[in-house]
Amino acid sequence: MTTAARRPELARRFFDRFEPIHAVTYFAPESRSAMDQLGCRGFWEGYFAGRAAPLETAAAPVVTALFYNFSAARVAKSLTRAWATTSPAAALRARSDGAAAALTRCGVADDDRLEVAAALAAKAAATAPLDGRALFAANAALPWPDDPVRRLWHAATLLREHRGDGHVAALVAAGVTGRESNVLQAAGGTIPADYVKRARDYDETEWQSCTARLAARGLLTDDGALTEAGAQLRRDIETVTDTVALGALAGLADDEVGALFAALTPLTRRVVAAGDVPDQTPMGLRRDELDDDSAHLG
Repeated sequence: MTTAARRPELARRFFDRFEPIHAVTYFAPESRSAMDQLGCRGFWEGYFAGRAAPLETAAAPVVTALFYNFSAARVAKSLTRAWATTSPAAALRARSDGAAAALTRCGVADDDRLEVAAALAAKAAATAPLDGRALFAANAALPWPDDPVRRLWHAATLLREHRGDGHVAALVAAGVTGRESNVLQAAGGTIPADYVKRARDYDETEWQSCTARLAARGLLTDDGALTEAGAQLRRDIETVTDTVALGALAGLADDEVGALFAALTPLTRRVVAAGDVPDQTPMGLRRDELDDDSAHLG
């Protein structure tokens, strides 16, 4: 089977498996503690310092553009404070240390499937296309760790930024701004509006402004409900995102994809069972089929 013959849903199912491995870096106590020890105050300083560290000390507008859906004021405030107390190099070390400690606690290090998952995820990430994917490219320029736990986490990080860059491109092509994308996501029922407003720093004026712009395009009703045109646009964006994300598996043969799913899915179950990654996140993770270890390529 060629990459062109693989269905976009494969990329979505892959995301549901590698994203929890990566996401411990935001939510696990070991990861939070590692960033706190650098002097980062609160969740967001640690978040932006860690995730933006591969970009070194890129200006806040650059980080805002690449991360896409965050408040520019939040990005600028967090990075200014973070880089006043630490450095990108220190943040990278802390990020890797915290993630490795968290995954080890979850039992990932004690599983004999780790070596297979780490090797194949790394092969996928190392052969994924760089074109147009600036955040992925910045992470890809970092050295690969030798330890299999850290290698798996680094591969998952590359894969999630690869997919994220493609998702941003799909949103841009659809004419949906970063701030509008959060409103559209909430209208689709993926996550509650109140949660998005808190997590992404909206006041009521900005939220209503985004709603009005989307309504003027026929994507939302005046009171913020999703129209059929809006629902179709969301489906189209997700299909494009999944389709271009398939490139992350292009370097693996079918038997390798199958082996990667079989090795990675049980590790993801362990991470999810540990409870660090919340049920409700802006990533919209699905957990209803993590009992299925198959890639379903046959």
